Amino acid sequence: MTPKQIILIKNSWKVLKIIDTSLVGDVFYSRLFLEMPSLRTLFNSKMTDQYSKLIDMLSYIVSKIDDLTEINEQLADLAIRHVAYGVRPSHYAIVGKTLLWTLEKGLGKDWNNELNDAWTLCYDTISHTMINAAYPNEKT
Repeated sequence: MTPKQIILIKNSWKVLKIIDTSLVGDVFYSRLFLEMPSLRTLFNSKMTDQYSKLIDMLSYIVSKIDDLTEINEQLADLAIRHVAYGVRPSHYAIVGKTLLWTLEKGLGKDWNNELNDAWTLCYDTISHTMINAAYPNEKT
């Protein structure tokens, strides 16, 4: 990612992270389950707990965005844990699409193509790392 893309992501996250975690999480997961209802069965915990986990992970990723390779091991561990929950490589695409949609809705008029490209590259980098760790024999 370019330095400009990193700044765009950091600045946009500053805006989003002050929004109530429950609201952002509910918007994200409602959209995710609308797009792929079968994913709802993968979540056995209270969704409010899941909302916090989502926002915490995104905050952590943004805090490490200057060098995402620094968190490769943690991303790999997370991906491997997700296999046990039933996550498949194909799920990463819908999660990415839903994340971008949520970011766009949250940022409203501040969302633009440049920001979309930056977040897309960030998510693609992370998802490829996770898929390669959890499913080393599958193409990403």
